[in-house]
Amino acid sequence: MEEFVEKLPAMDLMRSEQMTFVQFIIPVESAHRAVSYLGEVGLVQFRDLNAEKSPFQRTFVNQVKRCGEMSRKLRFFRDQVGKAGIMSPENPVVQPDVVLDELEIQLAEHEHELIEMNSNSERLRQSYNELLEFKMVLQEAGGFLFSGKNHPVAEERELDETAYSNDYVETASLLEKEMRPGTSEQSGLNYISGIICQTKILTFERMLFRATRGNMLFNQATANEGVMDPVTSEMVDKVVFLVYFSGEQARKKIRKICEAFGANCYPVPEDITKQRQMTREVLSRLSELEATLDAGIRHRNTALSSISLHLPKWTNLVRREKAVYDALNMLNFDVTKKCLVGEGWCPIFAKAKIQEVLQRATFDSNSQVGIIFHTMDAVESPPTFFRTNKFTNAYQEIVDAYGVARYQEANPAVYTVVTFPFLFAVMFGDWGHGICLLLGALVLIARESKLSNKKLGSFMEMLFGGRYVLLLMSLFSIYCGLIYNEFFSVPFHIFGRSAYKCRDTTCSDAQSAGLIKYRDPYPFGVDPSWRGSRSELPFLNSLKMKMSILLGVVQMNLGIIMSYFNARYFESSLDIRYQFVPQMIFLNSLFGYLSLLIVIKWCTGSQADLYHVMIYMFLSPTDDLGENQLFWGQRPLQILLLILALIAVPWMLFPKPFILKRLHIERFQGRTYGVLGISEMDVEAEPDSARSWQHHDDFNFSEVFVHQMIHSIEFVLGAVSNTASYLRLWALSLAHSELSTVFYEKVLLLAWGYDNVIIRLVGIAVFAFATAFILLMMETLSAFLHALRLHWVEFQNKFYHGDGYKFKPFSFALLKDDDE
Repeated sequence: MEEFVEKLPAMDLMRSEQMTFVQFIIPVESAHRAVSYLGEVGLVQFRDLNAEKSPFQRTFVNQVKRCGEMSRKLRFFRDQVGKAGIMSPENPVVQPDVVLDELEIQLAEHEHELIEMNSNSERLRQSYNELLEFKMVLQEAGGFLFSGKNHPVAEERELDETAYSNDYVETASLLEKEMRPGTSEQSGLNYISGIICQTKILTFERMLFRATRGNMLFNQATANEGVMDPVTSEMVDKVVFLVYFSGEQARKKIRKICEAFGANCYPVPEDITKQRQMTREVLSRLSELEATLDAGIRHRNTALSSISLHLPKWTNLVRREKAVYDALNMLNFDVTKKCLVGEGWCPIFAKAKIQEVLQRATFDSNSQVGIIFHTMDAVESPPTFFRTNKFTNAYQEIVDAYGVARYQEANPAVYTVVTFPFLFAVMFGDWGHGICLLLGALVLIARESKLSNKKLGSFMEMLFGGRYVLLLMSLFSIYCGLIYNEFFSVPFHIFGRSAYKCRDTTCSDAQSAGLIKYRDPYPFGVDPSWRGSRSELPFLNSLKMKMSILLGVVQMNLGIIMSYFNARYFESSLDIRYQFVPQMIFLNSLFGYLSLLIVIKWCTGSQADLYHVMIYMFLSPTDDLGENQLFWGQRPLQILLLILALIAVPWMLFPKPFILKRLHIERFQGRTYGVLGISEMDVEAEPDSARSWQHHDDFNFSEVFVHQMIHSIEFVLGAVSNTASYLRLWALSLAHSELSTVFYEKVLLLAWGYDNVIIRLVGIAVFAFATAFILLMMETLSAFLHALRLHWVEFQNKFYHGDGYKFKPFSFALLKDDDE
């Protein structure tokens, strides 16, 4: 057996890559180039040797600040390019390499130029807005003045306001003064014209009314053009106003209120000739400013277009340089030896490549001293590193969401690739719904190259990342749907005719009564004649419930077998003898035996009650089984299995703690380890394995015994609860089938029974909506979460510790965008 296992080919995903702890001694002159080359390789995880220092106490803090400042400038350029609506080229032209110092000077020049252009543009826009407002005030307020001369008694807007003092008495009201002949100066009546935002006009008018105690006349008109805000570049609606008042005190109050509300006041002469002359001058200056603004915008867009061509390369360079200096800050700077000392982890397979890269860095930097690279012993556990591709990465992420595998621990993702989508399909089985999921997965895979380079939303990013999981889930759903014979809950005679027919010619209701079997069973899946029959639900319930138990027992056995391979790999004989063996005996003595009874009952067609068999196996193991006996020798076998299950519990609980205690005593009594072998002497033991307790000087027997007792009780109770938990496969499959049937029969068929096109269209729309949002979205999410639970709890807890930490190498390919 061991020879056979040794000959099996190695699996990349079965165990994490072997790691080694390495040390770098790098001369200062080649440090930057060496770290940069290591970032391109992306297979070294540096250890922070300056963890006790703050970021401002590190050696290369000034360089990091410079890179941060350049990143800020690049974000400023990106914002300006986005506001200008300039599209970045998809295939940027090849540009010569730029040194960081040169780039810093270029960025400073471009920023200064852009800030100056923006400032000039804002000033010109402000002047343009003032002239535009002046033009609108001349047009609207001039109309007010002209109409006031022709119609002395004009209807004005009045506010229903009573909050003013009754003892305020004027010698003549404004209305009386306006009705007098002559100009406003002769009558003592003054006016102020201006423009204000439309959102402030009501409050502004009310404030004027209160400040002048109602002794004013207010005219307003909406401006026919919007004014662009120079800061936000948004169009703002304005209102032109004209206020008549009397007295110098009222003028000061109105002026202050206009300043407070941000209203701009413009002088409008009463003389029509002067008004027209001023309007012509304003229009002339507006046309000049408009031409100047257009020229400035063209010049600015030209500069931004030039910047956008280089922006991706500049951003990438600054991001890389900042990452390099962050990595250099993790190295220990030795001033006396003029070198940097670094430590970290790397895969063993990458040592030769790293050595080659370091030699190239020494040569390229013209250093007289080479870089020293050697391995070291480490006390801490190495990081976990799995080499995945775009297909296996999503399944590895599913496992890592529960916990990262311990170093060299068996990886559940190997089996999750198949078992996860299959258990999902058992709950979701419908080949019509499976085809819909398949189409969605194929669309994501077909547009893989385009979507991988785009920024997606959180939901779409998750969906795109799991496109291959969705692909296998849809394929398995089609397979299980063919077994269940369900296409949107409708059965089809795909693989031949039904094995049942009507008992005689008078059988009128062949879907509910009078069916007899007249030929061989339906060749694949559930016979279509079961659909709609009186025994459909009991038959499908029995089938899916037993199938769920079989699948659960098989997967739990796989988990326990994986614990054997873990113990064998780590050479822990105690874990094999006192954990793996009793667990296999206990689980299969009870639920393995139940699975055997299910298979025998299916094969023989027996009518035995398996509930009765399992219950009385514990209550009355010696009683005669009677009609529930499925095979010869069943009763003695049940007694034997029950005894083995009872023996397995203390077998798991007691021997291991006492053996560990004996080994600990022998170790500190100076006895030899010759009889123990290599397995009990391995210093790289699992912290939770049988050997780990030997390497702790503070051995605590009570702690070890309590830990083993908890582990044993958890397994015994979990064997029952986990098996019951797999019944969710039956429950969700039944719920999905019944929901699909309800939508088909009570919505689509019901609407189709009416001889009305509108009702039929409404029925089709409701059915499509229910299928898409309830069955294809909510049910998919529900089945996905339940399959996730079965893998994390029922399967992985049999062997998977998941208390490791991920290998996070220094790699330029893993750098994220600085969009903060």
